[in-house]
Amino acid sequence: MSKSFTQITGDVSQALGNLRSEIPDTMQAFGAMSKAAMKAGALSALDKELIALAIGVSSRCDACVGFHVKALIRLGATREQLMETLAVCTYMGGGPALMYAAEAVRAFDEFSPKA
Repeated sequence: MSKSFTQITGDVSQALGNLRSEIPDTMQAFGAMSKAAMKAGALSALDKELIALAIGVSSRCDACVGFHVKALIRLGATREQLMETLAVCTYMGGGPALMYAAEAVRAFDEFSPKA
């Protein structure tokens, strides 16, 4: 059975909500770090999301793949930008990265607006 990135991100979002209730200071600090790290600067927000996706693919994190693909779509990433990022992931991470690169493409297709 295939993974549903909609289901994965929804489940993890709910679990993160529980963490926000139980460890609010930690979650607030993590949120602030995320906001600061992902803010456009010398690198655009899109570039930073591509990097984040590459790390998620390399780390084999389904939720990371889902959340960062959703962000990339929101930022207007093209399929070509996604594919070039995944090519670098595969080059640097070999076979295991290739398997998660394929999952990132599935996530992109799942979250992309239908024509």
